[in-house]
Amino acid sequence: MKIMLLSAGSAIHTQRWANGLVAAGEEVVCVSQHDFLPEGWDQRVEQIRLPRSGLTGYFLNGRVVAQLFDRHGCELLNAHYATGYGVLATRSGVRPRIVSVWGSDVYDFPQTSPVHRRMLRQVLTSADALASTSMAMSAQVMKVLDGEKLKRHIVITPFGVDTAQFLPAREARPDSGPIVIGTVKTLESKYGIDTLIKAFAQLGPSHRGRPLQLRIVGGGSQREQLQVLATSLGVHQRCELLGPVPHAEVPSYLQGFDIFVAASRLDSESFGVAVIEASACGLPVVVTDVGGLPEVVRAEETGLVVRRDNPTALAAGLSRMLDDAALRRRFGEAGRAWVQSRYEWRDCVQMMCGHYRIIAAMAKGGR
Repeated sequence: MKIMLLSAGSAIHTQRWANGLVAAGEEVVCVSQHDFLPEGWDQRVEQIRLPRSGLTGYFLNGRVVAQLFDRHGCELLNAHYATGYGVLATRSGVRPRIVSVWGSDVYDFPQTSPVHRRMLRQVLTSADALASTSMAMSAQVMKVLDGEKLKRHIVITPFGVDTAQFLPAREARPDSGPIVIGTVKTLESKYGIDTLIKAFAQLGPSHRGRPLQLRIVGGGSQREQLQVLATSLGVHQRCELLGPVPHAEVPSYLQGFDIFVAASRLDSESFGVAVIEASACGLPVVVTDVGGLPEVVRAEETGLVVRRDNPTALAAGLSRMLDDAALRRRFGEAGRAWVQSRYEWRDCVQMMCGHYRIIAAMAKGGR
């Protein structure tokens, strides 16, 4: 099929979907009113920058999108992010169209005002189909709709991981030396990095003679605030805030961890890509009970699920992991097998391609 991907060209998730689809044999025209990432694109992905940007672009680029769809002979439009590009897709009138929800578009946007909620509902109900990366986010969509009907059922399209890239370190982590607890996340309040630092402070400087270290990979507006917190808790010398890194370098950072933590506090944590990336690298994981995080962890098999926004509960989970090296190894091995069976990237892309064909055929038959 020839697919128009209407999404932010500046987002790594857009790039991964576009590259994955052309690798699977589809033709992709990626249309965006954001600048495209400067590198990392498969050369087969055609990139088109829309003439208008910003908020007005979502309302004024519709005619251009429709013209591009026809001119390039596209067979289906997939808008990523229900607000913004979903609004633009709706205003373009292009059919068939599928809208992929991402998280804050269905969790936060409808809470802004009744007008925002009505706008989102129009995007969701007028699409030929919706796609969600998790069951939790699918349930949130239905909550937003509050009884309004969709044209099709919501399809679940997990955002997978390439287990040939995300894999355990060639050499096993040593049984001596520091134990590294780590996370890869944006430094914003909703992701609970402060909760992680507070929990880490409760563990003490060492465990059974081995020093404890905390490594936080990611950038964001709370960096300075988190550094102050670590200093106030006396853990700043053992807590590294390493800043953002290119996605291609994430596996090497994960391979330097012993335990991975996702301490998000809000349900808008809709899926948990970082968690399955960590599991693919053979890491035991500890996550909070928010959004889609419990879906990507098999509790007591690949990791632990603890109460959100609760440093003591998180510290207890981490202590359990620290007490039992065999448990960490067992969770890590089971986690990689779980990701390979359920979230292998190529399988997820093929699943998306299958949904494209079904949706296009049903839309054609309904005309």
